[in-house]
Amino acid sequence: MPARVSAAAPAPAASSAVPHVPGRHDAEIERLFGAGGPLGPAVGSYRPRRSQTEMAKAVAQAIAEQQTLIAEAGTGTGKTFAYLVPALLWGGKTIVSTGTKNLQDQLFLRDIPTVRAALQAPVSVALLKGRSNYVCHYHLERTLQNGRMTSRDDVGHLREISRFLKMTSSGDKAELARVPENAMIWNLVTSTRENCMGAECQYYQDCFVMKARKEAQQADVVVVNHHLFFADVALKDTGVAELLPSANTIIFDEAHQLPDTATLFFGDTFSTSQVLELCRDVLAEGLAHARDGADWGKTVTVVEKAARDLRLTFPQDIVRLSLPQIAPSSDFFPALQTLKDELDGLIAVLDTQAIRAETLEQCRVRGVELAQQLAAWKYDPKAKVDKGEEAVFWVEAYTMSLQLHKTPLSIAPIFNGQREGVPRSWIFTSATLAVKNDFSHFANQMGLTNELSMSWPSPFNYEQQGILYVPQGLPDPNSIGYTDAVLDKALPVIEAAGGKTFVLCTTLRAVKRAAERLRDEFAKRHLPFPLFVQGDKGRTELLDQFRKAGNGVLIGSQSFWEGVDVRGDALSLVIIDKLPFAPPDDPVLAARIEVMEKQGMNGFMHHTLPEAIINLKQGAGRLIRDEGDRGVLMLCDPRVISKPYGRRIWQSLPSFKRTREQDDVLAFFRDKDAQPALPEA
Repeated sequence: MPARVSAAAPAPAASSAVPHVPGRHDAEIERLFGAGGPLGPAVGSYRPRRSQTEMAKAVAQAIAEQQTLIAEAGTGTGKTFAYLVPALLWGGKTIVSTGTKNLQDQLFLRDIPTVRAALQAPVSVALLKGRSNYVCHYHLERTLQNGRMTSRDDVGHLREISRFLKMTSSGDKAELARVPENAMIWNLVTSTRENCMGAECQYYQDCFVMKARKEAQQADVVVVNHHLFFADVALKDTGVAELLPSANTIIFDEAHQLPDTATLFFGDTFSTSQVLELCRDVLAEGLAHARDGADWGKTVTVVEKAARDLRLTFPQDIVRLSLPQIAPSSDFFPALQTLKDELDGLIAVLDTQAIRAETLEQCRVRGVELAQQLAAWKYDPKAKVDKGEEAVFWVEAYTMSLQLHKTPLSIAPIFNGQREGVPRSWIFTSATLAVKNDFSHFANQMGLTNELSMSWPSPFNYEQQGILYVPQGLPDPNSIGYTDAVLDKALPVIEAAGGKTFVLCTTLRAVKRAAERLRDEFAKRHLPFPLFVQGDKGRTELLDQFRKAGNGVLIGSQSFWEGVDVRGDALSLVIIDKLPFAPPDDPVLAARIEVMEKQGMNGFMHHTLPEAIINLKQGAGRLIRDEGDRGVLMLCDPRVISKPYGRRIWQSLPSFKRTREQDDVLAFFRDKDAQPALPEA
């Protein structure tokens, strides 16, 4: 299958076909990926795919010429092998960064060993995660001694972790399945950048974090995740900083996530929960090492109260406001000043007592850092800001905490700074990087101007395997009762599909309403479909149960739109309630659009719409995961048809047959062998 090739340009432009210039490794790649090559016996179900072979050639060429390559490969291309084979053979020191810790584990435990064995490549591989994934000897011992347990579960989990420490060689909590990944106890038995003792620690020689970093230093291939990569670039605390100078090849899989992840880490966030954690540690260490040095209870209580009072200046549960949106008369500003003053008071006490214990000195340093963050969080509209350093100051309130954010308007200048210096190859790959074969949105966000971009279509036969169904008669998506209107249209289709459905919603409110309504309807209609709802259990557990059920209905929001793979008959219907436009009240989005409009661009067409299309492609990609899969993508937003931009949206989706008639969909499910000839929508 031919690739579409373009240079990612600053202004949107359609991809133009460019002939492939033969690379030095082309013949070897043809042999490796060919019918008689070594990958077949290693994988079992492997068979050659032209798009995979061509992508591997492009990656090999980018590695050989130390170029940047943006590579979009449709679902089913086999992009993981397409970049691993050239990386393991010719990549030199390679860092592979992927979207999540689960994908990291899959690469390290399954994909890389398979390819390495097939190629008989003598490369060493290491897995590197953030420090919160590794049990800390010091903090485990301290927690065992202090016994600060809040529940019976904590006591049992602590016993398991203590036993695990004696048997594990990595200390990676992913190996201990009996303690849930989100169990509160992990916070007490892992370290943070702030409370790590470093070389002063008595367990430094046995430290799992240090061991993982040392292995990564010495390995040929290191598997990290995007959060770790960018946290390091920002904080220099993850071990990646030492790896970068010696790396020849950097590969970002699931690269569509990079703009959001990089924005998160290139910004700065202060949270009241950090203050409360500091107070908790100051009280424990003060009583342990300097009981006579201060009235520790009183010292921390006033700071805790100031942090909680700051949160309470916003009565609502969830708030997202830019700093200029907060009324000058708001209680927020005096409460912020009170917290600064009380924190300074705590630091003054620690200044006099820190000499008495290393842990108290650590608390003092943390306090100073928090005070500096608070002092830096101020917006001066009159101040001149250098281009590339523009930032949005905004507030985000949760039920129990308040966060103050400083977020860069563009990460492109910062990321380009990271890429300067030693020549090396940078590979960015995902199934969703382009909008109708145009890469400019992703390229502009990352500052990858005029870099080579290529796309390879999916090998799946979408026209034969599925239908895109846009129901008729739905109200405006912003109208009251819209979720119920969607479910009215969805219920007959869910029934015809025999369950086997994902309902993907754009808001948690819609997830809640859909769960209530479907629970009632299934009971009323005596439909035997088990219901799985985001939030009831962890994502992995929900997916496992959904697969096992074989006729389940799973309702989820953003976290189920991507990185979810259900092959075969268990998933035959994906329902998307609305186009996934970012919420209009997002302060960062509003500021970015304002800047674009000042530059004469259309913020909706150049940012909001491309972002929504890439997100939608991810959701749509859940349906067909294998050559034998069949199913219906039910897109319930009438704007796909009624708005001028709708055409651009559905032209970016897989080439399913399209219909607006429910009868066509019911017929599709009734006769699994028949492929109804449907008119174009």
